[in-house]
Amino acid sequence: MRLAVPLLLAALLLSACAAPKPASGRVPSPSSGQAGAPPDGGAASADARPPDAGALEDSDGGADARPPLAGASDGGADAGPGLPGLEDPLAQGIPGPGDLKRLDFRGGEPRIPIRLMEGRREVTFSSRGRMRLRFGGPDDKVLDAAAGTRWSVRVTQGEPAVLTARVQLGEFRIADREGLNAAQEQWRARGIAVRAHVLGAVYGIAGKVIDNRRYLLLVDEALPPDAASRKQASLLREYGVRTTLFEEVRTPASAILELRDESGVVVGLAQDRLDAETPDGAGFDVRQVEYGVGYDFHGFEDRTFRGALQLVVDRAGKLAVVNVVPLEDLLKGLVPSEIFARAHPEALKAQAVTARGELLAKVGIKHLADPYLLCSEQHCAVYRGRTGEVASTTAAVEATRGEGLFSQDGRLVDSVYSAVCGGHTEDNDVVWGGPPDPSLRGRPDVLPSAGRYPLPAHLEEWLAATDLPAACRLSSFAQPSKFRWEKRFTAEQVNALTRHLGIGRVQALAFSERGVSGRARVLTLSGDQGATQIRGELNIRRLFGMLNSSMAVVEAERDVEGQITGWLFRGGGWGHGVGMCQTGAIGRAEAGQRYQDILRHYFNGAEVAPIY
Repeated sequence: MRLAVPLLLAALLLSACAAPKPASGRVPSPSSGQAGAPPDGGAASADARPPDAGALEDSDGGADARPPLAGASDGGADAGPGLPGLEDPLAQGIPGPGDLKRLDFRGGEPRIPIRLMEGRREVTFSSRGRMRLRFGGPDDKVLDAAAGTRWSVRVTQGEPAVLTARVQLGEFRIADREGLNAAQEQWRARGIAVRAHVLGAVYGIAGKVIDNRRYLLLVDEALPPDAASRKQASLLREYGVRTTLFEEVRTPASAILELRDESGVVVGLAQDRLDAETPDGAGFDVRQVEYGVGYDFHGFEDRTFRGALQLVVDRAGKLAVVNVVPLEDLLKGLVPSEIFARAHPEALKAQAVTARGELLAKVGIKHLADPYLLCSEQHCAVYRGRTGEVASTTAAVEATRGEGLFSQDGRLVDSVYSAVCGGHTEDNDVVWGGPPDPSLRGRPDVLPSAGRYPLPAHLEEWLAATDLPAACRLSSFAQPSKFRWEKRFTAEQVNALTRHLGIGRVQALAFSERGVSGRARVLTLSGDQGATQIRGELNIRRLFGMLNSSMAVVEAERDVEGQITGWLFRGGGWGHGVGMCQTGAIGRAEAGQRYQDILRHYFNGAEVAPIY
């Protein structure tokens, strides 16, 4: 009886206030270039830092930060009664939770569903233009509302999704079949049944190829999430291997969503999802958007967004707010968080092109068990919508609209970047393993006509050079403490950080298997109870609380009796060092290079070309 009352209320309210479904209209042809709501203006910055403070983001590519492509369809319909002559983007097929596997470029620019926040019981928003709300269901009820009216959505009767998970043992580039086979044999020899899974997709667009496929190596057994976490812990104890979880939805989450007006009166109910759109593209204000979850800058902020909103049930049976936004508008709210917005315009253009490629590489790989493609946090891409836009970076996005970076064989380059390369970039295979990528070869980041200078092959001399003519040192945005740095740990700190390795008190640390920039991919640790190795540039950095870089040397500090009291790391650079050096790109722009030249340098001759 308790359920019957809200359902009866829903029927009465919707029949009283909701307009009928608009008549289907003309669908734009693939050549029309129309996709999503028409863009409007804007201005902004980043969650992780104050507006226009500028920050260079390390795009940790490769195995741990890279995802494939996902969906938005085009199409069209005439607006319903009350909105004459305006196109209704909601009727164009805004992607739903089940449409997240492929990007659709047929209308030109794709639209991306990006999560603004989740885990909420109630959310308040208002439209900047006349709004249309669609309740879904068999009758697809629609409610039209005036601009500026405030609405809230509250979740009731929420039921979480039922998930299973497989332990993910590794990730391999699609060309690295040899590495995948070797890993399969290694785990099978340990008595663990494994399976290979292909994630991602291949797209052909205007004669170019976008391919973000990769192999995942998974434990064959699908487990409840808690059991899968215990399996991870046992693999770490037995083999010293850090793993992730690959999640699958068995039963989707569900809930009733109550739509309330400004006075708190329930005016409609929806099952699982509400879609909101301003057909004139004016966008929305969303109150108290949560950001920085898990970080010391965690907080809440009122924000403004272009595009459409989806209010949808998240995996916990609570409320998620998803912004469905054209890719170029997404970049306008994202690029200011990736680079100093006051940097040289050519550097901003280079960042816009690389960020566009980064997004295309991530879409459809992350958040596979969630009702969106990307999140607006550091995990995917820091995004604040129109609130985060800045005129200079918006101009860079518009100047490079639809452009990507392509290798000589016509494939989209994996356009990763890091904040400060320290004077030399690194090979992708050194940092992430797998086969060498011809576009991601490490090279000196020195400006032309620089004369003689030391090389990373002589790392002590390289790190001691104070006048190295590197673009990331000469940039007006250079920070000496990130170009060259020192970090000390007490012996007790290192012993605590390495306790889980079971080697006792650390007696020796040694880097090895260095790449062309001097970055190490192996750290050997010896203790009074044994020895072990940490493999992988990112794993080494994480062991020490995100060491700035593995372009480093380490030495023990001892007391007068020869006892180890601490460890001193001396290094260069900030980030993995693969692809574009962001501070170096600014230095090159200030030296007169165009963004095409900057990208050609960092990505081994790759050329900028249109994707759409």
